[in-house]
Amino acid sequence: MKLKTMRAVDYWIGIPLCFLGTQLVRLLGARKGPEKPSRMLFIELSEMGSTVIANPALQKAKDSLSAEIFFLIFERNVESLHLLPTVPEANIVTIRETSLFALAFDTLRFLRWVRKANIDTVVDMELFSRYSGLLTGLSGARRRVGFHRFHAEGLYRGEMLTHRVNYNGHIHMAKNFVCMINALLAPQPEVPYSKTYVSDEEIRVPIQPVSEAEKEFVRNLIRKVYPEYRPVYHRVVLINPNSSELLPQRRWNRENYSTLAAMIVNEWDDVLVLITGSPAEREEALRMQEKVGHPRFRSFAGMHKLTVITALYNVAEVLVSNDSGPAHFSAITPIRSIVLFGPETPKLYGSLGNTEAIWAELSCSPCVTAANQKNSACNDAVCMRLITPERVLESVRGVLNGTTAKHDLVPIAALRS
Repeated sequence: MKLKTMRAVDYWIGIPLCFLGTQLVRLLGARKGPEKPSRMLFIELSEMGSTVIANPALQKAKDSLSAEIFFLIFERNVESLHLLPTVPEANIVTIRETSLFALAFDTLRFLRWVRKANIDTVVDMELFSRYSGLLTGLSGARRRVGFHRFHAEGLYRGEMLTHRVNYNGHIHMAKNFVCMINALLAPQPEVPYSKTYVSDEEIRVPIQPVSEAEKEFVRNLIRKVYPEYRPVYHRVVLINPNSSELLPQRRWNRENYSTLAAMIVNEWDDVLVLITGSPAEREEALRMQEKVGHPRFRSFAGMHKLTVITALYNVAEVLVSNDSGPAHFSAITPIRSIVLFGPETPKLYGSLGNTEAIWAELSCSPCVTAANQKNSACNDAVCMRLITPERVLESVRGVLNGTTAKHDLVPIAALRS
């Protein structure tokens, strides 16, 4: 289903359904359940990278509440949950959004499942989505946690939450998610939840182990696109020129990526630059490869499943990416990521790993917020155009020349350049 259609459905159908859902929840109340959260369902449907950002909250729920964790996500994004072992595969539930019929059918299937599974706590991690609000409200769970607009002019989505958390656009999104767990840990009711401090250390994500066999598998894939590849000699730089269709303004011009790649391969004789991406992005990547015409600039798009990305990031030196899923996936590996921000802010959505954010920090940025459902009116992304290949090359040079320590972690609070 197209994004424009999804937004229209969420508005025109979501508002009256949220109103009716509120009355239904008030009439029926919640099912009885254990006093303490025991079987917790997290809802984060649309952003693949958010599964990594959400991980500290999920882990805190397991550690502090000893709860069994379940997760609801759109089917097309489910692979992102397999990058971390936090949620057992058997506890992952999916919804298809390929068509209105599939969405409606899977919604009814979910509402039947959530009651049968005896879910006693639902945590809605979506930013004011009416659809996820309805799923949360109609779940019948005893505890229903989510972001609430309070007196702000945010999106209306009914009054179906038992724990209304104040969304804070001035702290990292991972901290907002941890606040949801803190709401459940509060000794007494609060308005709003959660009156707690979340430190940077609480939102670190674990580096995932990668075996030598997994690394060798990736090296063999690289040899398929560049047969001369020798791991003992060549250093790999990855570029990710793609971003989600949810916000195309996040994309840095492909001409800039091509220029950057040409600069890199011409400056270092031992560097191989690979274009990453999905199978659907393979043709565009091949066109970029052909345009630059350098033997050490190759398309790697569509060469592997998403679950292989951790091994790929372990054999590479640096990743240059738009603000998108791969930037967040890099956080569970040692790779240095250089992430380009424009309509969003790294203060809220910066990668949690070994990273540097490059951001023009214009007065109009960020132009996408929870209040506008990430629907920017911008028709000229000057914020992305101001980031030059030369500026990004400086950061790449710092990694490849050893002036920036590869494994130094950048504090979340310092994510700007």
